[in-house]
Amino acid sequence: MNKTVTCILCPNGCEMNVEFCEKKVISVNGNKCAKGAGYAEQEITAPVRNIASSVSVENGDMPLCSVRLSSPVPKERIFDVMNEIRKVKVKAPVCIGDVLISNVLGLKSNVIATRNVKEAN
Repeated sequence: MNKTVTCILCPNGCEMNVEFCEKKVISVNGNKCAKGAGYAEQEITAPVRNIASSVSVENGDMPLCSVRLSSPVPKERIFDVMNEIRKVKVKAPVCIGDVLISNVLGLKSNVIATRNVKEAN
């Protein structure tokens, strides 16, 4: 089989043609750097994604706090992880780097605050 993959690892955004058979990559063409071939192989064998979102904050000077994952999760688990993030409601104060969900769904990735939210006056 063949699949076209657009690399997102560097600004080149290479369009690569990947030839594969049953999740085994046979060849990658079109990458302008070595990272592209690795990205293409990962997209075929075990695609992962990172998530940026927000959680509700109680008694904060802002109602939401932005969050991200500490490491990518399998692409097919994105909606499961988002459901867990939606359940979270934290109390102010929140500091950048606070782990709001540890090891979300056993996927070895933490949900981390990316914004400071002070307590409301």
